Amino acid sequence: MAIFLIVSRHSPENCPINNEKMKRITLELPEKLGALEKKHGIKRVGAWTVIPEHLTVWVYEAPSSESLQKFSMEPDMIKWMAWNTSEIKLAMSLEESIKLLK
Repeated sequence: MAIFLIVSRHSPENCPINNEKMKRITLELPEKLGALEKKHGIKRVGAWTVIPEHLTVWVYEAPSSESLQKFSMEPDMIKWMAWNTSEIKLAMSLEESIKLLK
């Protein structure tokens, strides 16, 4: 499976730390993720947040970009993505990059 990054940013006004509505949506999302990920055949490797930069990076293994795109269009994901600007990027490991260079 390929590795994909979802890089998301939001404004300080929409930060869950400062905005009660966004905090509620953010706290509700984790309980729904597992079923949605399973439905689309994707596996979360991890998710990291850089709070001062209002940045979140999700790392997924997925069979295709289409499966990740469909996952991101689920109603529960759209609620979260509506106040974040997100990009989906195909990534490769350092080992894969080195093989490509050789």
